[in-house]
Amino acid sequence: MKDTAELLDHEETFDNPIESSIQSQRPSSLKEYWETIRKSRRLILVIVFIALLLDNMLLTCIVPIIPDFLYHIQHGDNATANDANETSAWTNVTEVNKLERNRALTHENVEVGLMFASKAIVQLFANPFVGPLTNRIGYTIPMFTGFAILFVSTLLFAFGESYAMLLIARMFQGIGSSFSSVSGMGMLADRYPDDKERGEAMGFALGGLALGVLIGPPFGGVMYQFVGKSSPFLVLAFLALADGILQLVSLKPSFSKEVQPVGTSIKTLLKDPYILIASGAITFANMSIAILEPTLPIWMMEVMDASKWQTGAAFLPASISYLLSTNINGFLAHRMGRWLSSMIGMIVVALCMLVYPYANTINMLILPGVALGFAIGMVDASMMPTMGYLVDLRHVAVYGSVYAIADVAFCIGFAVGPALSGVIVEKIGFPWLTRLIAIINLLYAPLCLYLRNPPSRREENQKILESQNNEVTMPTYMMAGSHVEGFNYNSIED
Repeated sequence: MKDTAELLDHEETFDNPIESSIQSQRPSSLKEYWETIRKSRRLILVIVFIALLLDNMLLTCIVPIIPDFLYHIQHGDNATANDANETSAWTNVTEVNKLERNRALTHENVEVGLMFASKAIVQLFANPFVGPLTNRIGYTIPMFTGFAILFVSTLLFAFGESYAMLLIARMFQGIGSSFSSVSGMGMLADRYPDDKERGEAMGFALGGLALGVLIGPPFGGVMYQFVGKSSPFLVLAFLALADGILQLVSLKPSFSKEVQPVGTSIKTLLKDPYILIASGAITFANMSIAILEPTLPIWMMEVMDASKWQTGAAFLPASISYLLSTNINGFLAHRMGRWLSSMIGMIVVALCMLVYPYANTINMLILPGVALGFAIGMVDASMMPTMGYLVDLRHVAVYGSVYAIADVAFCIGFAVGPALSGVIVEKIGFPWLTRLIAIINLLYAPLCLYLRNPPSRREENQKILESQNNEVTMPTYMMAGSHVEGFNYNSIED
């Protein structure tokens, strides 16, 4: 009995350390597993995808809301429909009222254009500061800052009841977008150094942008018409808060402790002709859809007597095809040549813009919308990774500044387009506005040929040195009446 007791006692003392060891290892292994997930490139890709999705949902959900909301603010009860008999302020009106409304809407183009452009204008000025900032402190803090500003902006949109307040909300969003876009794209370029993988990752991330553009207008139009003005913005505020919590838990925003090389300055990058060509392609392709955002809904109200949800749904074909295009061209453009993908995209953009004015029904907007969205996706999915490739090839592989320039290019399209489109429509009409942007895209497209095989900085410097040597080396040289052949200044030693 004593031996048995001793044996049991021995087994107890032998088993307990193993159990306690297993229990102590479980939290450790789970912690290690979570750390592996937290540092995964795919999780970062998902976070950037969500950030771009929410930003662009907020960007586009106001497209069907603002024209109608501003009209009601300015015209008060005269523009309010009788809920018992009408579902919209645009349906049961006399011909005289229609003419008055059309004049008011045409005049409203300027205010709506300014509202839409204000976000991009502010973002345009913020980017040159955000880019170098990410180079110094890393990407996580700017990314989280972008979420916080976006959250505040959605609340301002939800509760703003005047043009001034909505304008402030739109401008505030521009600051948040700058932080999110620049840090997000820079983070992806840093985590995906391989050019092919980078193109695919950025194509997926741009899918978030596309999905936001896809969901935004119909989501905003339906919620506004059937629930109320504040409803879409409150939903977006909740989603933004969830994204912020995900960033806080996974990215753990903090100052970067890694010693990074000093990135090339924005000023130097802006002197690079190849970066300028890629930026210009992004600008003019996106300017095409940007000019449609404030003008197409108003033109549809005038020509087609469209309702709120229809003006939002008009952008669905372009949004769906853009979503498909960015994912397809993420890898396809790498195979066919990103320069060629971008050039074809700009030509198709031009053709689509020429077709738009001839559509006099909502169904006729579908085909040009599909082609336009796919073409812009070709340009964006090609030029975004090209910007990172050009920095790798010709500068220092630090990406904050170059994606600040890429975002500036995007913003110029969405700032200049809406800002000028309202004035142009008032002066020469909607058809000539679309023809003008079509001509610009057609003229710019051939410049993409220069991106076919851009030289590295070393190759460029070598050509400059060879050119200088050829200038210095002369076949014949006349000195003091004597004939000296093959004289070379480089042979003279100090």
